[in-house]
Amino acid sequence: MELLSPAGNVEKLKYAYMYGADAAYIGLKKFSLRVKADNFYEDEYEKVIALKKQFPGKKLHCALNIAFHNREIDSFLQNLDYFKHYPIDAFIVQDLGIVPILQKHFPAAHLHVSTQASCMNREAVKMYQKLGFDRVVLGREVSLNEVREIKDAVPEMEIECFAHGAMCIAYSGRCLMSAYLTGRSAQSGFCSHTCRWEYDVGVLEKKPRMDANETAKLLAQSGELVLQERKRPGEFFPIYEGDDFTAVLSSKDLRMIEHLDDMQKAGVDSLKIEGRMKSVYYVALVTRAYRKALDALEGKITDKEAAPFIASLDEVAHRESTTGFFYSRTDADKTTVGASDSPYELAGQIGAKLTVAEEEAVFAAGKTMVFARKQALAEMHPAARAAAEKDYAEHPEKCPAALEKRDGWNLYYYNALNKTDAGTELEVITPDVLKTVLKEDDYIFANPKNGAIIPFVNPDHDCAIYTAAEIPLDALVRTKDGGFKSGIVRTTGR
Repeated sequence: MELLSPAGNVEKLKYAYMYGADAAYIGLKKFSLRVKADNFYEDEYEKVIALKKQFPGKKLHCALNIAFHNREIDSFLQNLDYFKHYPIDAFIVQDLGIVPILQKHFPAAHLHVSTQASCMNREAVKMYQKLGFDRVVLGREVSLNEVREIKDAVPEMEIECFAHGAMCIAYSGRCLMSAYLTGRSAQSGFCSHTCRWEYDVGVLEKKPRMDANETAKLLAQSGELVLQERKRPGEFFPIYEGDDFTAVLSSKDLRMIEHLDDMQKAGVDSLKIEGRMKSVYYVALVTRAYRKALDALEGKITDKEAAPFIASLDEVAHRESTTGFFYSRTDADKTTVGASDSPYELAGQIGAKLTVAEEEAVFAAGKTMVFARKQALAEMHPAARAAAEKDYAEHPEKCPAALEKRDGWNLYYYNALNKTDAGTELEVITPDVLKTVLKEDDYIFANPKNGAIIPFVNPDHDCAIYTAAEIPLDALVRTKDGGFKSGIVRTTGR
């Protein structure tokens, strides 16, 4: 089975490929259902072309899955020459109006039916095949039994199914709540995730109060119960409860990593991970986990070797998980509360290892810095020197020590993504190493320009990390989130 990972920007595309995806899907500005993702524009096609060369054999899918208005069709036609720069292997679409345009101008690209089209039966798949589609991304409401029936009926058609990530509470993601509450249409890529906001449950007072003897079930089925979003008082959503479900809003996350064998037997050709708006850390770890699980399924590694990587899925932001509709719709009907949560924060990325000559230059700069400071102190009036020395004692960051050479240690450029204090325990993540722990004495932060040892790193500051650990280029560095509590999903943020 193909492993298909999300890529909301060029960096995420690189990490999707690095951490084991066979293919990745991107969106182009204005024509994707994830407008808030960075998406791809301007001259980024040059970087995408370079990545395709760096990772030969990897596929690139492009989501053009919005419902097009006339003006958007016109805009797409006006930008055709630009889009042709991208090395796109397949387009993912729901709107049939765009199909003849793609077939004419991108004859070598495959066509994939988006899950937004709600294709869920063999006759629909046959129709799409006649229209020239090579693959269908089945609606998430399809069971594995139905997947098997569809594959048996149309064996030539590739079947793609979501295997992991957030699920929309609306039918095949076609939600109207966002547009109703915020004016941001999910079908144009502006979903505001209103289903995950905080709501109060109350009773409308338009009708006489219900008799106290009425059962809770009758109340739930009466239409009297409503939801009110806390920041929008006076706007009500009615709640209805059926015989075997409660009103649904925030769905659980899909997780099928323990059931890949069943998906394969059902005829799934491609496993899709949701998350173009998720972080680089999410893309990397989830892709890595599914890569290892697939490798174990294919006999390339043992189940024991794959197990710790699969377990690491709990280390990325997630809600409670479900198998969705694959086995029973009862599983999909169960909702959850709270924001996605993770016990870790992404701290930074490892850059290139400095050459021997570059390291020597850093050490020399440090010595020069210390010598210049001593020289300046020596030339001061005694009173001024005493004041400066007192200031240094009270504020040691003003007189940093110089980085000195250590046998067996290497210096790497470091891209800080969050403020991290020196001495914080770091965990280095790579495609094939679960984690490498760097304790306080295992590394030093330094400024590669002046050779100074620095007490913390910040984004956009010049930084390097000095350590005895051998770390590959672009490895991710994470730190533990002190606010995380196991078993408790925080409800902060939206």
